[in-house]
Amino acid sequence: MAKTAERPATSGEQRETGVWAARLAALGPGILMASAAIGGSHLISSTQAGARFGWQLAFVIVLANLLKYPFFRFGPQYTVESGRSLVEGYARKGRGYLWVFFVLATVSSVISTAGVGLLGAVILGFMLPDAWAPGIPALATAMMASAWLLLVAGHYRALDAVTKVIIVTLTLATITATFMAASAGSERVAGFVEPTPWTWATLPFLVALMGWMPAPIEISALNSLWIQAKQKLHPSRAKDVLFDFNVGYATSAVLALFFLSLGALVQYGSGVEVASQGGAYVDQLLQMYGTAIGQWAVPLMAAIAFACMYGTVITVIDGYARACAESLRLLRGETEFSRGSLNLWVSGITGVGLVIVVAMSASLATMLTFAMISAFLTAPVFAWLNFSLVRGEGSLSPGLRYLSYAGLVYLAGFAGLFLLDFAGVLG
Repeated sequence: MAKTAERPATSGEQRETGVWAARLAALGPGILMASAAIGGSHLISSTQAGARFGWQLAFVIVLANLLKYPFFRFGPQYTVESGRSLVEGYARKGRGYLWVFFVLATVSSVISTAGVGLLGAVILGFMLPDAWAPGIPALATAMMASAWLLLVAGHYRALDAVTKVIIVTLTLATITATFMAASAGSERVAGFVEPTPWTWATLPFLVALMGWMPAPIEISALNSLWIQAKQKLHPSRAKDVLFDFNVGYATSAVLALFFLSLGALVQYGSGVEVASQGGAYVDQLLQMYGTAIGQWAVPLMAAIAFACMYGTVITVIDGYARACAESLRLLRGETEFSRGSLNLWVSGITGVGLVIVVAMSASLATMLTFAMISAFLTAPVFAWLNFSLVRGEGSLSPGLRYLSYAGLVYLAGFAGLFLLDFAGVLG
């Protein structure tokens, strides 16, 4: 029998294949940003939002992601258009701007590392049998030491490979768990009255929810540094870099809604009081999945939660270490920061973060709330810095320009509202 000749690919098909090959090769920095974002904001705040208020805060999550989008996008846009990172852009605006970023990044690095590290250790402790669990400090030490070893030994190549696996696994598992919860249906106790989130008492929770949704805006500076590292290994076109960013940002935004849905489907209206402590809430949420879906779902959800937090620990340490090393390099007027300098910052952030974990293992909720609110209060500063860099040196479409103005009003307005409420002027 004669073989049927294969039809040769047309030039258009070849071009299309080449375009997608280039886009896939560019994936990396945006995925790292998504991994850094999917931490306390998703696992704790998003699920608690669903557990406490059902789907009422879904539009708040959408609004936060939409209005912060330009300021995160300006990271890759500025880097590919100018060839400089956002940190270098801050330095070009003046040493004062760079000092502000350096100080805030240094403080945020250890607070964020401690917060996500402690939460990851709590989840790991939940996964282990009681007889095997050595305690939160020991688990945090093991987890953060493994992250440190991965970063010191492999740096960007190892980070790039590991986070892609984590994000894909997390996304598939979260979507699967949500549909399982939806198929099981939600049950509300008799006489349940829907609470409203629109009160002054709820304002701190809303600010914390929006503070790390999808991430602190200074993560955009970390993303620009990851892009520079990726470009050294595999140069990509501007369109492909923005494609990578959009994939990562959209993944983070969509997963936030899935986590909110999990809280709404499993816990909202169940009659069980939502725990305010982050660690207690994780334990509560995982146990309720066993009740609503079946005990087989508990290990799955625990694995999702731990993968989420471990990926966040790795990317937070690496990203902030790069940002601090680059800031110090620019302040000193050096040509390029060395690998030794980066290793030193990785070690310092890991070590100080671990000390905070050991010292504050009983104050997880306080630490996370403080970090989230701090991120929201500093967000207008970083948002304006990013906007001013791209407005002055890059191409900015009318749509992005107007969305940026709306985002600045939103960030500054809510920050001011929270400060007035905190001072007792309102309410």
